[in-house]
Amino acid sequence: MSETETIKFSAETEALMQNIIGRYPEGRHKSALLPLLHIAQADSNGWLSVPVMNRVAEILNIKPIEVYEVASFYSMFHLEPVGNCLIEVCRTSSCWLRGANDIVAHIEKRLGIKDGETSADGKFTLRTVECLGSCGTAPMLQIGEQYHENLTMEKVDQLLEENRNTTKHSTYLDHTTFRTV
Repeated sequence: MSETETIKFSAETEALMQNIIGRYPEGRHKSALLPLLHIAQADSNGWLSVPVMNRVAEILNIKPIEVYEVASFYSMFHLEPVGNCLIEVCRTSSCWLRGANDIVAHIEKRLGIKDGETSADGKFTLRTVECLGSCGTAPMLQIGEQYHENLTMEKVDQLLEENRNTTKHSTYLDHTTFRTV
């Protein structure tokens, strides 16, 4: 897809975006940027291309650079394609102390990829991330909106098997925040 190509979201996605925008006072619609980026990413195979970000800017009537700055700052937004199952392993203090590095090494060995890579079949992407806020249940990882805590190698193996045949990209949409009212 070229950078000049115009993106069209589905009617359902456009309606959801307008619903989200309507939650903010006139003149404050830019506040809807984060949820709109989540929605756009979920609607675009799990990542935000330049044309997708440009469409979000157009919807919010803001400059594209304002969208790029936000999308490139947060690790939850992906500026390159990712696998259907994005596995994000917390690597900060509590998780690290309780074996996150071993969990990462185990996943790398099982999938034949390194941190930041996507499996050859396009099904899995592995990323280590900073604190996911579940220190009391370390080590933990996140797949889409789902936290998986108190990990063991057996739990990780089960998660990999459960997600092996996933055909839809994992997303951060929690189906509560983004519901229509």
